[in-house]
Amino acid sequence: MFTGIVKEVGLVTHFSRYQKTQNLMVRSKLISSAVAAGDSVSVNGVCLTATNIKSDILTFDLLEETLKLTNLGLVRIGECVNLEDSLKASDKISGHFVTGHIDCMGIIKRKGVVSKNHFIEVAVPKKFMNLITAKGSVAIDGVSLTIVDILKDSFTVYLIPHTINNTILGKKNAGKMVNIEFDILAKYALNPKGASVL
Repeated sequence: MFTGIVKEVGLVTHFSRYQKTQNLMVRSKLISSAVAAGDSVSVNGVCLTATNIKSDILTFDLLEETLKLTNLGLVRIGECVNLEDSLKASDKISGHFVTGHIDCMGIIKRKGVVSKNHFIEVAVPKKFMNLITAKGSVAIDGVSLTIVDILKDSFTVYLIPHTINNTILGKKNAGKMVNIEFDILAKYALNPKGASVL
């Protein structure tokens, strides 16, 4: 479980997408010193298990399903990723509850500025639009954000300067794919019995 408050931006140093062993290596000073092998780490919002930590390099094994359903299948060496270590019972919850289980990928339709406020519009498959609530929470690439506008097949969120400067969202332009996890409370409210809402 995570909060959507990114602790560090890590650098991808190795990615064996098409080899027998599929793994991802990320350079991280802060998170690498806070976790041990076997711990969960959010990488662009995806809950992964750190299988090895050597110096400041975190290694994660990747399943084919993860590569297909998230933007981790699109990363390249030299790219940056959002990182967050898992929530501890004693931690302050500054964002919202984020499981690290991605619902879908979205695409950034546009970025802009309104009255000096930066926003991004993200399009998602139509079947997920019922999970979007104005002023509700959403995790985009692992970042906890508040939904502002709900459009036909997309929604907007605003980015404060801290988010722009301390996550990868500030550098992502229109056309880029992002990982989306909708608020788990919205999912349970829509479907308390646990059957698929899609």
